[in-house]
Amino acid sequence: MTEPVAIMPCLDMQNGRVVKGVHFVDIRDAGDPAACAHAYCQAGADELALLDITATVEGRRTMLEVVRRVAEVTTVPLTVGGGISDVASAAAVLEAGASKVSTSSAAFRNPQVIAEMIQQFGPDKVTVAIDVDQNAAMPSGYEVYIDGGRTATGMDAIQWARQVDAFGVACILPTSKAGDGAKTGYDLPVIRAMQQATTARIVASGGAGQLEHFYQAVEAGASILLAASVFHFHLIGIPELKDYLRSRNVPLVSG
Repeated sequence: MTEPVAIMPCLDMQNGRVVKGVHFVDIRDAGDPAACAHAYCQAGADELALLDITATVEGRRTMLEVVRRVAEVTTVPLTVGGGISDVASAAAVLEAGASKVSTSSAAFRNPQVIAEMIQQFGPDKVTVAIDVDQNAAMPSGYEVYIDGGRTATGMDAIQWARQVDAFGVACILPTSKAGDGAKTGYDLPVIRAMQQATTARIVASGGAGQLEHFYQAVEAGASILLAASVFHFHLIGIPELKDYLRSRNVPLVSG
């Protein structure tokens, strides 16, 4: 592993508040997004993610006022997702202060959106998120889900990752529905398969519960380590995580 690894707390947002669920349901409140973002920057986060988890299902765009508030207090790259369905909605989020946009359901329904966003903003501004769940009928054993994990697509997850990669995106963010919020560890086969199938940076997402889970994700090929529950509820601190990764000789983006 030679590429420096970034720590990325994720703020899942619903009705203007940070929330955290398990398997995409059983939602708990975790605080004000701007306050959480400020605290994470102070604690040494390398990047932040802000995901408006119900925007797509509710057929609306991301809450731009919340993006502005979070961007004002954020000192690291900020990726915003949820309800970003075209170049116009992506531009609005970037203008509100986001560093990057993340698209998932819209990209799957209309892959040309990926090409249009990359042409408009450049590959480093566009992340494609891919929600997956296990399905033995798929060639890779994993199926793509959309609409916040609610809708099965019949598409093999690794096949879709290859298609996404062909557009030239710099970053792919797979989240395992089975692992989400469960704190039982990242879905390592998904990370490994996507890292091997693409040239994009892979974000580990869904399931971190212990320090060793982060190291396992690095070993599997992730270069961005996303987590929510363990950070929100103070089970693991970012300085503690960085000390642990350094002790395992993992190169870090900062600090």
